Amino acid sequence: MALLISVLVAAYVLGPRRGRDATTVERILDSALGPVCSIILITGAGGMFGGVLRASGIGDALSEALAFVGLPIFVASFLIATALRVAQGSATVALITAAGLVQPAVTAAGYQGAELSAVVIALAAGSVMLSHVNDSGFWLVGRFFNMDIKTTFKTWTVMQTLVGLIGFALAGLIFAIS
Repeated sequence: MALLISVLVAAYVLGPRRGRDATTVERILDSALGPVCSIILITGAGGMFGGVLRASGIGDALSEALAFVGLPIFVASFLIATALRVAQGSATVALITAAGLVQPAVTAAGYQGAELSAVVIALAAGSVMLSHVNDSGFWLVGRFFNMDIKTTFKTWTVMQTLVGLIGFALAGLIFAIS
């Protein structure tokens, strides 16, 4: 809704308020909205995938599987968020979905304070890992900096992965000293 209201206000301000006709306003909107429409579509599709995962009841099954595997919850949180990020692209959707999926395990473990902070950092770190072509941020950076796909992989994907790995290392350090 916020984006729609912004577009409508911009159309009015750039159009009739400045004495421009409807054809000119349409040309301005086409040139402005064209490059970002695919990004918005990819982000929306990622959100839908996250909603399907949450609605399926996979959280409880995942909590049981985590208890069986024996991984520390902060490691499992990182891996789940990373897998979701790679599968559907959106860091926001990966973070929210992974948090919902590991929440039963975190509650069962009784984490508080620093341990809980470590899990949150691990979730956030996993949610930014391995950005690639299904991530709207990948296309946003690539398009606005006029980079081809190969260069975007070499810069954006590598940078995002380093951020994720450093965040995971920080989460491990916090978890170890708590």
